[in-house]
Amino acid sequence: MSGSKQQILAAVRRSLRRERPDEATRAELEQRLAAPRPNLVPQRAQVSHAEQLDLLEKMLNEVSATVVRLDDEAEVPRAVADYLKNENLPSQVRMAPRDDLRKLPWDGQPLLEIAEGIATAEDATSVTGAFAGIAETGTLMMASGPEAPITLNFLPENHIVVLRASQVTGTYEEAWVRLRERAGPGEMPRAVNMITGPSRSGDIEQTILLGAHGPRRLHVLLVDDRDAAAG
Repeated sequence: MSGSKQQILAAVRRSLRRERPDEATRAELEQRLAAPRPNLVPQRAQVSHAEQLDLLEKMLNEVSATVVRLDDEAEVPRAVADYLKNENLPSQVRMAPRDDLRKLPWDGQPLLEIAEGIATAEDATSVTGAFAGIAETGTLMMASGPEAPITLNFLPENHIVVLRASQVTGTYEEAWVRLRERAGPGEMPRAVNMITGPSRSGDIEQTILLGAHGPRRLHVLLVDDRDAAAG
C-alpha cells in the first residue's frame, strides 16, 4: 500500500475513532462484509425479470438515455451503424477490448471504422459492455478492468452500451452480489462506476445541461439473451 493511501485511511480511522479496532469490532465488520444485509427494496423492483427489463427501459428513457431492444447479439453492429447515421455522427468508434464484442459480425458494416483501447480526446463515440443494468433506477454498473477501460465511459461525447438481458437485476443489492461473486472474497475491481443517463449539470443558472462532465448521449442496446442464458 502506498504511503499516501495509508495516510488517507489513517485519517478516516481517526475521524471514526477506530484507529485500532478491537477484536469484537473487527469480527463484526468482517461478518458484515462476508454476509451483507440488503436494505429496503423498492416495490417497483420486486417484479418478474421481463417486467424488470421494461422498467429498466422506462427509467433509462426518463433520464434522457435511449434504448433499442435487439433479439440477437448479431444485430449489434447494424444497430451501432444505424445510431451513428441517425444522429449524424462520424462512423468511427472506440470499442472496449472485450472478446464478446470482438466476435460480433462487424464485417457486415464496412463503413464502420473500429479501434480498440482507451479513449482519446479525438474519439466521438465509444462502444462498451456493462457489468449490470439496475432496473429500479435505470442505472448501469460499470466494473473496470483490462477489457473495460473507464475512459470509454466518460471521455467520448457519445456512449453506446451493449447490455444483455441476463445482466439486468432489479436492485442495486443484486448487482453487488453478482460483482462480489465474480471478484471473489476480499477482491473488487479498481473502479466501479454507476451511470444513470447522460452526464448532466444544473449548476449554471439552474439550467440542465447535458454532457457537462461526460457523454452527452447514452444509448443502450438491450440484447435479449435470456434463452441462451437459460440453455
